[in-house]
Amino acid sequence: MNNKLPPIIFLMGTTASGKTHLAMKLSKIFPIELISVDSSLIYKWMNIGTAKPNKKDLYYTKHWLIDIKEPHEYYSVFEFYYDTLKIIKKIIKKGNIPLLVGGSMFYYKKLIDPISILPSANIKIRNIIINKIKNHHKYQSLHDMLNEVDLCSANKIHPSDIQRNLRALEVFFLTGKPLSELIKIKRDKIPYKIYQFGLTYYDRNKLYDSINNRLIKMFQLGFESEVRNLLYNKKLQKNFPSMRCIGYKEMYLYIENKINYKDMIDQIILSTHHLVKKQLTWLKNWNNIYWLNSENLNFAYNYMINIINKKFF
Repeated sequence: MNNKLPPIIFLMGTTASGKTHLAMKLSKIFPIELISVDSSLIYKWMNIGTAKPNKKDLYYTKHWLIDIKEPHEYYSVFEFYYDTLKIIKKIIKKGNIPLLVGGSMFYYKKLIDPISILPSANIKIRNIIINKIKNHHKYQSLHDMLNEVDLCSANKIHPSDIQRNLRALEVFFLTGKPLSELIKIKRDKIPYKIYQFGLTYYDRNKLYDSINNRLIKMFQLGFESEVRNLLYNKKLQKNFPSMRCIGYKEMYLYIENKINYKDMIDQIILSTHHLVKKQLTWLKNWNNIYWLNSENLNFAYNYMINIINKKFF
C-alpha cells in the first residue's frame, strides 16, 4: 500500500440502486465491515420501510450503526460523525476494511469536511427545554426561545422544524454558547484515504422502476402493519425524526385518516423521487468519485474488486 493514510471506502448512491446488495457481495471476498450511512436504519423496529438488511445478512457480515436508537429517540449528524470515527478506528485496528454504505449524502459530507466540536444529544436537557415551553408563558414555541439565545441560528431555522430548533437550544444549554458560534470552529479532516464510489441507474426510468418495485415489495412484506405496531408506542409523534422518514410519514397520515390510500401511495412515490433528485445533485457535484451503473451490477462488482485489490492489498 503506497498511501500513508489508511484507506476506507464510500459506497454512495441513490435509493433503490443496489448499494447494500453490492456491499454484501464484496464482504464475502474481502475482510469488510459495513458502516451504515443511512439516517433511517438507525431505528429499531423500522425494518420494512427502510429496506433494512435481513437477519441473515446482519449475521454473516458485521454492520455498524443499524438498530442503535428507539424510534422516539434522536440522533444528530454530529453523533454520527464521532461514532463513525470510533468505528473506523476499531475496524482498521482489526485489520479489516471499513466500507461506508448508504444514501444520506449530508452525513458523508460532514465526514469529509472539517466539522465543529459539538456535544452529543442529551435527553435530560431536551426534556428540560420542552418543559420550559410547556410551563412558562414567556415562550410560545422552541423557535421563540431560540430567538432570544441564538438569533443567528433562529434566522436560519424554520419555526416548524422542531428537531433543529431543539438541537440548537440543547447545544446552547449544554455549552453556554450559541450554536451559530460553535459551528465556526473547525477540526482537521479525517485521517484516511477515501475511495468513493457512486452507484445509480444511468437511465432515470429504470431507477424509477426500481423504486416502484421496492415499494410494491414493502407492502407485500407488511409495511402497513409495521407502522401500525410502531404507533402503539405512545411516545411517538408525527414530527419525530423517525416518523419523518419517507414512507413512514405518509403511512402515519393514512392511518390517522388524514389522507386516503391512493394519496398515501402517490405521496410516497413523489417524496422518493424528490429524494433521488437531491441525492443525484449531491453526487454530481462530488469530487473524486468512481461512477457505477446499477444496470450492470456484475461489472460494478468486478470493478470494485479490482480497485480494492490495487489500493488495499
